[in-house]
This record gives sequence, structure tokens and C-alpha cells, in this order.
Amino acid sequence: MVCAAELVDLENATQSRSVFWDQEIYNQEIERIFDRSWLFLTHECFIPKPGDFVTGLMAENNVIVARQKDGTIKAMLNACTHRGNLVCPAESGNSKAFVCNYHGWVFGLDGALVDVPMEERCYHNKLNKSEKGLRQIRVESYRGFVFGCFDENAPNLDDYLGEFTWYLDTFMVGPGTGMELAGPPMKSLLKCNWKVPTENFIGDGYHVGWTHASALQISETPLSALAGNRADMPFDDLGMQFTMRHGHGFGLIYDAVGGIHEQPSRLREFVEKTAPIIKEKFGPERAVLYSGHWNSSIFPNCSFLYGTNTFKVWHPRGPHEIEVWTYVMVPKDADDATRRETILQASRTFGTAGTLESDDGDNMVMCTRNNRGSQIRDDVMDSSMGVGAEGRHPAYPGIVGKSFIGETSYRGFYRFWAEMMDAPDWAAIRQNDENWDAIWRDSNVWNGATR
Repeated sequence: MVCAAELVDLENATQSRSVFWDQEIYNQEIERIFDRSWLFLTHECFIPKPGDFVTGLMAENNVIVARQKDGTIKAMLNACTHRGNLVCPAESGNSKAFVCNYHGWVFGLDGALVDVPMEERCYHNKLNKSEKGLRQIRVESYRGFVFGCFDENAPNLDDYLGEFTWYLDTFMVGPGTGMELAGPPMKSLLKCNWKVPTENFIGDGYHVGWTHASALQISETPLSALAGNRADMPFDDLGMQFTMRHGHGFGLIYDAVGGIHEQPSRLREFVEKTAPIIKEKFGPERAVLYSGHWNSSIFPNCSFLYGTNTFKVWHPRGPHEIEVWTYVMVPKDADDATRRETILQASRTFGTAGTLESDDGDNMVMCTRNNRGSQIRDDVMDSSMGVGAEGRHPAYPGIVGKSFIGETSYRGFYRFWAEMMDAPDWAAIRQNDENWDAIWRDSNVWNGATR
């Protein structure tokens, strides 16, 4: 059994490099994290009618998500209870039943086993079909974003998201009817550990001006000023970082929504037009969020960029490979021209062949592959940037770091990663609810804060 407390040093803000490479660590992650966390499945807009379904992944498990006749949503393992074959090889569609093409077992839209070829002759009427349905998965939706969880003892989705819902509502409720996803998802394989892109999206503002320098210089967008991490960058006025109880977090760049898109940006125009509604509905603090650019992750493996409007899931395929699913977020109330432009710009930057996606991919692969070295993986990674410049904020929930360029959300992610890895069950995790922020308790960095 891996002891994660020996891999993550909260006091010194380091993590063992073996977390990107070791097979034993990965095996425990599947058991302790992916089998117990809420994992993103789909958006309700993809399954609007009874019979509509999509297939997806929960870690390495194939699943079916289907709209039922009564309008509810069910999720189930995409594995025939006879020999384990897929019962639905399609990525999406509309169906009354799912039929295994190996031996012809038929499962209803709800996963119940309804027909077995030659049942009477082959099974002599001894097969109890009521016990052979597809295994059901807990499924809940937040603002149309559908998640699944294998653990019946896990908190409900709202509680799992926790204080992050306060932030998410800024755009998931938004000025009108909220946000949806455009799909189907673009899919690609990347030879990296799943945590590398998750931690990158959760708050790595440090790499933006360096890794993406060339792309920023040629793009001639409002964020081009970040290229090269210049000495005259207004470091203290860029934004903030946030981390939550269950490891979710994001970094915010002030007034940068649509900032990586070609200008003029229809997305930015939409946000500027609707920002007064957000201020009236949610208050000035969330109006700041609404006009900003977020790089964010929902623990453990779902990430998004609000303001670029890319939405990603990093599906693990072992410790050294992931399957990347990329969607585009679009405001439901946006006109068709704004929707089309947002999809185009998000695809150009962070689609499978996007300019910034390629930059990140190189680093993510090498951060994983380089740790195969026996001496290298015995060392630690540093995430101390911003230590002492973070704490409880008078307006914003969670722990808030004073700059967009920092590692507050990194530390928050690995704090909860280690907690889940070492906890035997959710009961043990809940015992830490009152003290999860202990390492920040003595901070008074936000006293007298105006933002």
C-alpha cells in the first residue's frame, strides 16, 4: 500500500516525482480516487430525448449514459453480464435497447436484461435475468453537466463540488439559461500521466508566457502581452488563484475573457453585454470572475478554460497515457454567429491540433517520460510559488492566492489527492472537513482586501 503522506509534503510544498510514473501509485489511484470521486460523463444537451444515449469512460471503465422514458438519466457499465463484451459500441445515438453482438443478450434502455437467445433450451429456465442487468452507476447533474460515481458512500454531487458551485454558477447559470457543450468531443491520445494536464489547467499561470510565447506573439490578442514573462508584466494586478475542500481550483486573469481569441471577439462582446446582469444577479465579486479568464480543474480529471471556452476530460489509460476528450463550452443564450466563432476559436487554440495544445502536449509528455529515470524519480517537484501569499478571503470561498501566477491551486490539488489516497473510505475523509484548510489557518494576507 502506497503512503501518499510520504509523497506529498504539505509543509515544504513538494511532491515526489514518482507520482507521474509509478504503476503501484496508479493502481491505488484507480481504487482510492477514480472509484470514489464524481467523474464527468456528458452534458444533458447531448441526450435531450428518451432513448438518446452516449458512451463514455470512467477511468478505464466503459459506460453508457441514457435518457430514460420518464426523462431521468441512468448510467451503467457498458459490459455484458455474460462475458464482459461491449453491449453498445456506438459513441452516441437513440435506441430502445442494447444488444451484445457476441451472443445476442439484450438489455433495455435502463440496463435490465430483457432477452437471452435460446434461454429455455440452453439455460433450462434457471437463468435469473433480474440479477443479470447492467451494473448501475450513481448519476447526478449540476446545471446540465452530468457526473457519475461508483461509491454509494460518496457525498452527493453538490456537496462534492462544495464551495466551487459558488464560482461555477457565475457562468453555468450566467445571465440567462447557462452554458452547454458543443460536440461530439474531439479525441486524442497523449503519452502522459493524467495528473500533469490536470495540475497544469488547475492553476499553472507560470507557464503561459513562456511555453506559449511564440503562439502569443503571432496571435496579436490581448494576452499577447504575457509572452516571454517580461519584467514589466503587471504581476500583482493579473489575477488570483483559488483552491477548494475537495481539490478543485482555478486561476483567474482579470478582464481577459476571450483574450486568446482573434479580435474583435464575439464571445467577449457577449460577456460585456451581459456583465451588468451578472453584477445585479450575483454581485460585484462574481462580475469580476465573469469578465475574467479561468484555467480550472474539477478533481480529479476534468478541466476547463472559461474565457477560451475549452472543456476537457483526461481519461487515464495506465500511468503513462491518457485519452483526451475535448469539447467547447458555449453560452446557451448566445446567437448563432457567436456560437460558431467560439467553437472555431476554441478548436484553433486547444483542439486536438490547436496551437496552444501542441505546446502543452510536448511538456506534458516529457514531464511523464523523464521520470522513468531511477535517479530522477527519487527526487521531488517544487510547488512553493506563492506560499504565504494566500489565505481566507472576505468575499471569495475557499483559499485564495494573491496572484494568477502562483501554485496555490497546485498545493490544494495534491493536498486532497494525498488525503484520498490514504483514506480508507469517505467516512475518514469527512473527518477532515473542519480542518482541511489547517495549513492556511494563520494567514492574514487578505485583511483589508478590496478585490
